[in-house]
Amino acid sequence: MSKKTPQFFKNPLKIRRLIQRRRAADYLLITLLSFGFSVGATRLFLNLTGFPQLGGGNLHIAHVLWGGLFLFIASLLPIIYVNEWVIALSGLVSGFGVGLFIDEVGKFITQTNDYFYPSAAPIIYALFLMTVFIFAQVRIERRPSTRSIFYDVLERLTEVLDRDLSEEEALEIQRRLKIIIDRNDEPELSQLASSIQTYFDSDKKRLVPSDPTFLEKWKLAIQKFEKQHLSRKRVKTIILSGLLIWAAWSLISPIGYLAATRDPSQVQLILNQLIEQKLITNQSGLTWFEARVLLEGGTGAIALVAAFLFFIKREKAGIWLGIADMLLVLTIVNLLIFYFDQFSTILLAAYQFVLFSFLIRYQRRFLKTKAN
Repeated sequence: MSKKTPQFFKNPLKIRRLIQRRRAADYLLITLLSFGFSVGATRLFLNLTGFPQLGGGNLHIAHVLWGGLFLFIASLLPIIYVNEWVIALSGLVSGFGVGLFIDEVGKFITQTNDYFYPSAAPIIYALFLMTVFIFAQVRIERRPSTRSIFYDVLERLTEVLDRDLSEEEALEIQRRLKIIIDRNDEPELSQLASSIQTYFDSDKKRLVPSDPTFLEKWKLAIQKFEKQHLSRKRVKTIILSGLLIWAAWSLISPIGYLAATRDPSQVQLILNQLIEQKLITNQSGLTWFEARVLLEGGTGAIALVAAFLFFIKREKAGIWLGIADMLLVLTIVNLLIFYFDQFSTILLAAYQFVLFSFLIRYQRRFLKTKAN
């Protein structure tokens, strides 16, 4: 009598399907923060120190090499070590590495190795945006499969080996084991889950007090601060002020250029400056500059409308319009602004990200609760 083929091996493609790592969003957030810090700190340091060179004569050790070294170290760490904290360290080091590496992209897209090539800043910003998009996708909660739940359990079980399992973590493991057992869609995994559950039931392990990770502590601190100091009225005031400030700032340049068009000499002066900085080299460059001015002014006008809707208590419409405006600015308009204004735009982009975060948070905290 032939043995029945285990269901576990009937679908090899299903078995090889990618499973998202537990706390993947936290690790990616670490990479994002270190990436942004690396680029900003590098540019600031080089500007303050006059762009020093490490080496002498024909020897120049560019920081792209240090970036490559950091990336190599980051790739080796999770290959060699299995500890969970190593993944966080790998994310931190990889962020520093990619920041140092991509900062010199201008040298590798030009025949003259031009570090200050205008397109370098938009490319760096676009890569950062792409990473933010991946982070947003990773954070989306999806219905987990039985296999993904079991992977989560196995990752959590490392706390047993590290003698770092708290009561809350033990209860979470058992909750997930129960889901696997109750589903019983993969009997082999359900049996294994039952065995692990028996281990938990038979041995009240030496549990330790809960010790949140660094990021968890920050989340708890932010939630506590938010609850104590960021009431609905106060957040509304912050958003209204933020939209008005952004609207005023974004309308300065278009209004200035519109006023300058009345004086041909002023127009010629602006064009000469852009040509000298190699920001405009042909008619196409002038078209992109005009598009930047129009788009920046348009998003400023949208921000004004969003602020007005917020002021007359049309909060839902104001929030959605503000979110759409910030998405347009962050994903499209900033690419042009970074091209023409280069890295002086970093602080402005940071302001936009903060305002966007407040808009999203207000919508989640107050409007959804109200709708429910």
